[in-house]
Amino acid sequence: MSSGPQVLVVGAGPTGLLLASELQRRNVDCLIIDAHSEPLHWDRATVIHPRSLEVFESLGIIEQFLDVGVKQRVVQISSGGLLLGELDLSACDSCYGFNIGISEEVTESILTDYLHQQGGNILRSARLVELAEESGEVTATIQNEGRTERVSVQWVVGCDGFHSTTRELTGIKMTGHDIEEPWAVFDATVAGWQNSYEGVYVYLDEVPVILTALPEERWRVYLRPHSTSADLLEEASTTLGRYLSNFSFENVGNPTRFQCHSKVAARFRLGRIFLAGDAAHVCTPAQGHGMNSGIQDAFNLAWKLALVCQGQSTPRILESYEAERRPVAQVIAASGDGAEQMQNALDDTERSCRDEALREMFADPASRHQEVVAETELDIDYSDSPIVIGNRHDVLAAGQRLPGGIEVIMAGSRLRKLHEFTHRTGHTVLLLGRSSEQHETLAELNASIRSWGETPIIEAIFVLSTQPDPEKIDAQVTPSDAESLGVQGVTLLVIRPDGHIGLRADDHHLASLQEYQALLSGSDKT
Repeated sequence: MSSGPQVLVVGAGPTGLLLASELQRRNVDCLIIDAHSEPLHWDRATVIHPRSLEVFESLGIIEQFLDVGVKQRVVQISSGGLLLGELDLSACDSCYGFNIGISEEVTESILTDYLHQQGGNILRSARLVELAEESGEVTATIQNEGRTERVSVQWVVGCDGFHSTTRELTGIKMTGHDIEEPWAVFDATVAGWQNSYEGVYVYLDEVPVILTALPEERWRVYLRPHSTSADLLEEASTTLGRYLSNFSFENVGNPTRFQCHSKVAARFRLGRIFLAGDAAHVCTPAQGHGMNSGIQDAFNLAWKLALVCQGQSTPRILESYEAERRPVAQVIAASGDGAEQMQNALDDTERSCRDEALREMFADPASRHQEVVAETELDIDYSDSPIVIGNRHDVLAAGQRLPGGIEVIMAGSRLRKLHEFTHRTGHTVLLLGRSSEQHETLAELNASIRSWGETPIIEAIFVLSTQPDPEKIDAQVTPSDAESLGVQGVTLLVIRPDGHIGLRADDHHLASLQEYQALLSGSDKT
């Protein structure tokens, strides 16, 4: 038996690649295996949401996605030959007010390069066949090109898709249902297209069709064919013909039929074995959440697992992974079921009621904004997490994501985004004040925290105020942005490596920070 790395990641899709890369970046030795002999040459997922783009920015690879993808700035929904309304994604509260349209194999290629930059590699043609946990480790049996090898690791993460071997070996069940109505997809150019190429276009007709923009003015065309023998081009053309004249599908490629499911694993962890991505949850492709939610699973788990592997936290912190991510998966599955029901309205009365409800949603600014935030996956809230503490606040509370659009002014009037301060492998403390009278308090807090010396939790501290002070303040925020953060007096925020707020303290700042550090390290026994 050979001695293995600390973590085994099963599956080299986007979820597994991101997880392995983030573990390697944190100096956690990781083995990632995949049953395929080479990367897939084509896959169905096309939409990268703004929250995932924020993740990629924190990794330093955002420009690669922006360079090769196409921006999807709007989502238009139509029915019965008429436009029902439009969602403008620039209202999503992110510096990325758009999706990126790009085929999943390109995403995997970028993430594979990123893994290599962190010193990681993929062992291909390698199948997991057995798992045995005992004595504080997991022994994994792997078959690779006719050879069988056993590897001992501390932790295993199954990122191996809906038909997950990892999940089957643990005996964890999936709850939910199969989606009976079939899906199909193909890539094409639409000759005669007269609308923007920077969007997603949904047609809720008898044969529902979704067009998602790809580079070079091509489209990935999703549809719900009548039967397994229906002509895909003919059915999609019948729907689009209600909205376009003198058009045709050209250069058609990758026609594929597939079945979907709406299921969530009963648990995301069993002992030293975790599930992430499609191994943990699957949903309809109608809203584009599948790959994106897997990316967020990996981003959530990586920093926690690294703290444990490095001995900086006890395994207690890992309880928060399922507590935070499984409720998100349940919400996405339920939302997808609603989208399925909306697509498959059977008769004229149902379609009329559905269309009227959608018109009302588009007409109401609050409802429209709520839909935009949900579509872009920026509404995720971990406030019920066991590792989130501090003051509740109506504007911005612990557990929520740090807003992405806030600018700060550095010395010399250089503008930066506030979230750029938090692009780290560890936690970032932000000390914020509203007036110059609070600068002395901010300086004292800064000095006190720094006097604690290096800690395994806090990587950086920044002091911000609405008023300039080169000696005590690192950067300025505008009064309106301070208000958007809910800052009235002095506020301490601890930003986790995944961009969510772990602690908000509007008083008792030092005691609250000590409590938070104890909670993450596992020394808090309360």
